[in-house]
Amino acid sequence: MKISTKGRYAVRVMLDLAIHNTGEYIKVKNIAERQEISEKYLEQIIAVLNKAGYVRSVRGAQGGYRLSKDPSEYTVGMILRLTEGDLAPVACLATKENECERCDTCETLAVWKQLQDAINSVVDNVTIADLLERQQERLGSSYVI
Repeated sequence: MKISTKGRYAVRVMLDLAIHNTGEYIKVKNIAERQEISEKYLEQIIAVLNKAGYVRSVRGAQGGYRLSKDPSEYTVGMILRLTEGDLAPVACLATKENECERCDTCETLAVWKQLQDAINSVVDNVTIADLLERQQERLGSSYVI
């Protein structure tokens, strides 16, 4: 399984909005510059985040984006599922009911299920707040936004 640039950038955008949260709206141009993402591609990604209610937007000269909720309320898994769809490593695990005709006799299904559980365990237990904290620790407590 590979996470696309859309998924990776969406996580980076959410983290960027958390890092630079002053209560004011942040312009796409500023996010794009800091994250080294084209504005056009960033607009597509942020539109998905906005439609899902993960970010709020305001139009106009003072407009931009900011997180809708506290960074602790967003997991990496939420963001990846929004942008990537299902994170199942194989198609037969992508739906709630396994419709594969071989699922009762498939010896590899348990391996794929373990892999899926491991992936979900990681991405569903890391929040944007956790990433923010990791960055602050890496940069030191003297880091100012």
